[in-house]
Amino acid sequence: MSDPCIICVAITGSVPTKADNPAVPVTIEEQIESTHEAFEAGASIAHCHVRNPDQTPTSDPELYGRLKEGIEKHCPGMIVQLSTGGRSGSGRERGGMLSLRPDMASLSVGSNNFPNRVYQNDPELIDWLASEMLKYDVKPEIEAFDLSHILQAIAMGEAGKLKKPLYVQFVMGVKNAMPADKEVFDFYVKTMRDRAPDAAWCAAGIGPNQIRVNEWSIAAGGHTRTGMEDNVRLDRETLAPSNAALVRRAVELCEKYERPVATTEQARKILGLRPAA
Repeated sequence: MSDPCIICVAITGSVPTKADNPAVPVTIEEQIESTHEAFEAGASIAHCHVRNPDQTPTSDPELYGRLKEGIEKHCPGMIVQLSTGGRSGSGRERGGMLSLRPDMASLSVGSNNFPNRVYQNDPELIDWLASEMLKYDVKPEIEAFDLSHILQAIAMGEAGKLKKPLYVQFVMGVKNAMPADKEVFDFYVKTMRDRAPDAAWCAAGIGPNQIRVNEWSIAAGGHTRTGMEDNVRLDRETLAPSNAALVRRAVELCEKYERPVATTEQARKILGLRPAA
């Protein structure tokens, strides 16, 4: 198998703090430095969240703008993907950074349970976020926590609400949502290939499922996501020293399955993105 594999690094997220792992990057400066290390290790997409000084999540467009500018300066060509997730804001506040015109942004197209709450994504908000992404030429990464989200994304693409070709990420291992189950994963892959053959897909595993789902995805010809948003450990006893260390594990799996790691130029072509500025 020789198709390039895109590696996305989710550098911070909304949940992990320095109490979980001192290496979790929180400030804009820490995030830029951590992203640069991950970029040099092989990541071509940076999935980004921003934090307040007390480490709580926010959707502040000013912070997103500073982070985006820093990544573009220090990681030439890297794909910047901003999060519109619900932990850092509510309602249309979640899409306030889309006018910055990042290359990509995450988009959840349905609701589901999280460990301690409902991750609510109502149809009106989904349609508004999708329309803003079309308006600002931002490619969505569909974060699918359930089979229905995959099918909804395909339907939205057919209806012209999402720019094609789609990019769908299977998120597996969130407590109370879809577990990291190989039979389910295989069905997701079959669904994408049968119903959206022009689409690209990737997968992310949460916590100890990260390396397992990385391997499933790389072996099956998809793309993958790693990073401290999803997992702060190398194993049960060892904290990850950096995002770059987690990226290097994914690179090793690409080597195992004879998949070249996608360059930023290759990743942009695969995803149908505009050239780097």
